[in-house]
Amino acid sequence: MKVTDLVFLLTFISLAANSALSIRFPDRISNDPNQASDLPLKTAVFALGSFWRSEAAFGCQNGVVRTSAGYAGGSRLNPEYRSLGDHAESVQVEYDPRITSFRELLDVFWSSHDSRQVFGQGPDVGNQYRSIIFTNGTEESRIAALNKEREQTRSKNSVITTQILQLGVFYPAEPEHQKFELKRNHFLLQLIGNLPEEELERSNLATKLNGYAAELCPPRSQRQINAKINDIVRKGWPMLREI
Repeated sequence: MKVTDLVFLLTFISLAANSALSIRFPDRISNDPNQASDLPLKTAVFALGSFWRSEAAFGCQNGVVRTSAGYAGGSRLNPEYRSLGDHAESVQVEYDPRITSFRELLDVFWSSHDSRQVFGQGPDVGNQYRSIIFTNGTEESRIAALNKEREQTRSKNSVITTQILQLGVFYPAEPEHQKFELKRNHFLLQLIGNLPEEELERSNLATKLNGYAAELCPPRSQRQINAKINDIVRKGWPMLREI
């Protein structure tokens, strides 16, 4: 079942149910049980086309704690969406190195865009959509270079256009660009308690649901989340706290 069909179904059920079974939407959730801010996290930054979809691509990766859309790879100070300069739309991924690794994040990177496409991704054309792996130090640069060689071997008839650059400054994008796919799904926003913007941007649950809303989670994860939401609707639980 597609997310759009699921949301329609769940919305219909919630509206049609009697008061004893209807979902009770609070104004907000004051805390996030999946917020793992005390973990020794690592950070990776990638550019792979529109940051709306790029951020969602990493949301359901096991070990990813949170994601942020933003700008990197250019020289303009304090870039903005309408004034990027030479920056690329990028995603910053905060992850637990005890659960996942830079190599595994690279697997998501390669599988989530066409690294052979020049000057854009799909219908998005322009320098801001170029493919880049940003690295933090020599070891990540080595891993990225080996990964790129592997991808080039697999793509014998086309040149991999991905750049490997040392990360300078990552500038977070404006609030309206964060968790963009999730924000398009008002039912899911209500279901997690209408988090204020700052909490939404840092929420681990919102990070996962952003990937789910874009239908970019692995099939098993998509099915698990579907089942969780259906269970909430059936029992009339007040909100979705974890997945």
